Order: sequence, then structure tokens, then C-alpha cells
Amino acid sequence: MSESNTPAKRPAGRKVELDPRLADYKGVWVFVEHERGHAHTVSWELMGEGRKLADGLGVPLSGVVMGAPGEDTRRFCAEAFRYGADRCYLMEDPVLADYRNQSFTKGLTDLVNAYQPEILLLGATTLGRDLAGSVATTLQTGLTADCTELNIDPENRSLAASRPTFGGSLLCTILTLNYRPQMATVRPRVMPMAGYDETRSGPIIEHPLNLVETDIVTKVLDYIPDNCQDKPQLPFADIIVSGGRGLKQPENFQLVWDLARVLGAEVGASRPVVQAGWVDLERQVGQSGKTVRPKLYIAAGISGAVQHRVGMEGSDVIIAINNDPNAPIFDFATYGIVGNALQVLPALTEAFRQHLAVAQKAG
Repeated sequence: MSESNTPAKRPAGRKVELDPRLADYKGVWVFVEHERGHAHTVSWELMGEGRKLADGLGVPLSGVVMGAPGEDTRRFCAEAFRYGADRCYLMEDPVLADYRNQSFTKGLTDLVNAYQPEILLLGATTLGRDLAGSVATTLQTGLTADCTELNIDPENRSLAASRPTFGGSLLCTILTLNYRPQMATVRPRVMPMAGYDETRSGPIIEHPLNLVETDIVTKVLDYIPDNCQDKPQLPFADIIVSGGRGLKQPENFQLVWDLARVLGAEVGASRPVVQAGWVDLERQVGQSGKTVRPKLYIAAGISGAVQHRVGMEGSDVIIAINNDPNAPIFDFATYGIVGNALQVLPALTEAFRQHLAVAQKAG
């Protein structure tokens, strides 16, 4: 276990002997998650991370697309190439029209057994978590969930997957040494989006599923889309204003709402605030909440513990407001304001309101 984001160094003289049969496993795979004609952005974020891992190992990067014929599966393969994949494995079958654990687990495990990748990455979405656990169990291999950083261990070329542990108070690095593929899930917005190159293309390798509808226990009766219009969209917000327990009282959290309203921002919160019932769980930022990458993140009265940090440290600009000059959040914030958030927030709100008013008159 390591308390940093770098792979832990083993004691001198201790050597890990890998099973020589693992040499047959080559390549990095990214499962391309899609639904109703739309690919999940976490797939392209993972493609960028997979590209780094593949280049470090000197192996190809591949996308994996599964779906029914006519579901734009080949379009997703083309997108995978443009986001960095060297090849794409395609499995098309009518029973893959809707996600069901049984059919997708068989399909993905069949692909792994046939082509033997050394690393398999999936998004830590509802679908990805369900599929990754079943595939890892079926293949009897290791799975590291909700990773915040992925590296290659230089001593044995194994995947070093880092993730928070002990309630987010520590970061540990996990290696799956004598099992393949090495599997990991990463939540949306943890990794930056991969670069896009319209000139890239590559080979598509098709593989049959060999499963019929009568083999599948679960049946799809209807599809009811989730109405997200009234839900917070923290992972995709450009500006977020978050509040923590440094605001002292639940009524003081209104100051966060006021500033967010002026900026046209989403409202976030730390775990203690959510647990106290000040705001809904859907607004929690951190390891056990949402992971965000806004252009601007304002943290008011938040200490900056690891649990919260891993959910927002990818923000372009972080402004921290805290009356404790030694608060951990100042160690990684872009700008820090040492002061009482109950005084600073109203001042910022008024300053931004005046600035926007002047800009509107001038525009």
C-alpha cells in the first residue's frame, strides 16, 4: 500500500516472479460503452489513458464495441480509432440490443479468452461496474474499482492502479501480478478526454457471440429513459461552487447558492455537509460522490481531505476559501483566500454581480 499516487517500492531483495504464461497476454483494451446511439464520454477518457499505458508497454491499444447490428456499432469503432485506438474488436448480435449482464459478460469474456489482452479498462458507470465485476469473476482475475490514476510498474510491466481507501483517507496502489487480464474501472471525468484525430483509422476484428435469446434469463420489457433535466449535472458543469462544514450552519449554505446563481454555476458540497442533510446526495463531490473537471471550482469552507480532493483536483482552476491557513486544500488550490467564508462569499457574489452588470451594459 502506498500513500502517494506512485507505485509502492518493494523492499530491497524481494523479487516477484511472474507466471511465464502471462507473456501470451498482450495489449490494452478499452470497453466502449454506448446506449441509444450515444457513446459514454468515459470511454474516450479511458482511451486517452489507455494510449499512455499501451505506449509505455509498447503494445497496441484496442477498443471493444458490442451491440446489435444497425446500432451504429461501426461508427463507434471509427470513433475509437479517432480517439487513439489502433484496432477495434466488434461483436454484433441481436441479443446485444440492450444491456443485459448475461449476454455482455459472455461476449466480453469470450473476446478476452480468444485474444488475451493484458489490461482491460471500463468506465465506473452503472453499466460498467455491473459488467466489470461479472467479467472479473468469470475470468477469475483481479479488478481494481474507481481508480484515480493508472501507471505501469517498471519492475514487472504490471498495471499499477491507484485508488482511495479507508474512507478516502489514504491512496493505495494495487497490482494484479499473476492473473490476466488486469482489470480496472475509472469514474467519468477522472481522466482528461483523449485527443481527437479525424485521420486515424484501423482494422475491425469481428467475433461472433454464439448466444440465442432463449439462453438469456433476463428479458427486456420496456425502456424508460431517466429524466435528468431536474437533476444536478456536476460532472459536466463548467463552473461549480461547493460548500463545506466550515459554513457552520445549514442556513449559511444559501451563500453558496447565491454565488452559484450569479455565476450560472452548479452547486456542490463536501461529504460532511451531505451527511448532515444540508443538500442532496447528488451534489456530493468526492470519492463517494461525483468526480468533476470544471473550468472553475470554488471551494468554500472545505478543508481539502483526500476524499474530497480526488473528486475535484482535475479542475482547471481551484479557488479555496478557508479561515485555516494550514488547511490541506491550499496545498493544491490554484488560488487561496484565507478568511471567513461567511464574509468572503457575499463579497464575491456582489463583485461578480457588479462586473456582469457592467459587461452586459458594455455588450
